[in-house]
Amino acid sequence: MTLTATHLLALTPPILVCATAILVMLAIAWQRHHTGIVIITVAGLTLALLSLMGVSQMAPLAAPMLAIDGLTIFAAALILVAALACTILAHAYLAHHAGPREEFYLLLLCATAGGMVLVASTHLATLFLGLELLSIPLYGMLAYVYGERRSLEAGVKYLVLSAAATTFLLFGMALLYAETGRLDIAGLAARLDGEIGAWGLAGAALMLMGLSFKLSVVPFHMWTPDVYEGAPAPAATFLATASKVAVFIVLLRLIVAAPVFQDGGLHNVLAVLAILTMLVGNLLALTQSNLKRLLGYSSIAHFGYLLTALVIGDGLSIETAGVYLVTYLLATLGAFGVITLISSPYVAGAHDGTDAAGLHLYRGLFWRRPYLTAVLTITLLSLAGIPFTAGFIGKFYIIALGVEAERWWLVGAVIVGSAIGLFYYLRVMVTLFLAEPGMQRRDAPENWAIHAAGVIVLGTAALVIALGIYPVPMIAWAQSISVLASG
Repeated sequence: MTLTATHLLALTPPILVCATAILVMLAIAWQRHHTGIVIITVAGLTLALLSLMGVSQMAPLAAPMLAIDGLTIFAAALILVAALACTILAHAYLAHHAGPREEFYLLLLCATAGGMVLVASTHLATLFLGLELLSIPLYGMLAYVYGERRSLEAGVKYLVLSAAATTFLLFGMALLYAETGRLDIAGLAARLDGEIGAWGLAGAALMLMGLSFKLSVVPFHMWTPDVYEGAPAPAATFLATASKVAVFIVLLRLIVAAPVFQDGGLHNVLAVLAILTMLVGNLLALTQSNLKRLLGYSSIAHFGYLLTALVIGDGLSIETAGVYLVTYLLATLGAFGVITLISSPYVAGAHDGTDAAGLHLYRGLFWRRPYLTAVLTITLLSLAGIPFTAGFIGKFYIIALGVEAERWWLVGAVIVGSAIGLFYYLRVMVTLFLAEPGMQRRDAPENWAIHAAGVIVLGTAALVIALGIYPVPMIAWAQSISVLASG
């Protein structure tokens, strides 16, 4: 297949993100200006997001080694929204940072471009390139506040373990190529649609292991709470949202396309991993006294719920995954946004230079910052799946999908995991309303709501409530994925 002008137009969003990265790099070389770099980054990401509306009129379209379909456009929109939010939060977070600040946005743009390539991949070569372009900038983002030991530890830990996961992924690709002689996903699916040899089964299993690490699927989850705790809040936000959305979408595309994942041993393994991920993630979150670690274990559980859609793999699976990803993204952006705002004024050396992550720092927050407390409460209620929040719609879809497919073990695990999750989310919410402590505390600036980061945090909370009460636009968007993706 040759690259035509139509293909280039369809690839406008990732091209715009890459062009913005180049522009940011040149601007940094010319003159360092934190706010100016943020404006360029926001403008480039916004243009890329707006260009998706034009690209959606061209879908579905097959470009060389990439697919421009409903699934790609949906995932790219989520990644760009998350990147925009992280950029604005990072501006507040790094405003008082003593070291270099501008390179953070260059890393973020490169990771965003990698995620957009990854979700469109229809070939193992572009899958690997997209995954590495997403992962490598994250090493720097996670260790960006390198003067703080925990941040450096988070970056190094993610680097070492991510490299190990990449070796599994590459070895799996090599075995699949040895079995089929193909590297494109459609060709692999066609060759594996029959009796699957040992090499093909082993290759698919190793690829599943490599991608499971990126999604923090049990038992490949141990890095998650440590990295979330040590990473700067905007970097942890990007990892929890854009990065995981991108990897989940490519795993969804693989499982839907390749029959090796849809029946037999690997399918049963995927079901067991889903149940373990839901239960282990929630159980380990019960004992956490650090909000970032708690959200790390929470994200493990949420992607366990999402694996339910991959296990069932038919009917409303793509629509369910789409709805749940939207609800998870909004709630996670809101929760980490609050952490970022409370941490931001203090990263320049006040206190010990670490993020405001300990639960004791949030005790009595309601009496100091009531609206910020409302935002955190709403996002936690959404993560718990309480009615009148967007999270309830996502959880309802997951349970309805399991009931329709009569996968009672999965449904039971979702219900039990949600019940456990409700306990630790409520524990955090109760802490917010307790009497103010006499100990040292952390606070967001008094005028936080009029800053861009405050608007982002308030906007996510408003969307969580709006989509919980009137979810029709979100559901309609998710329903369009299956129509476009099947074309």
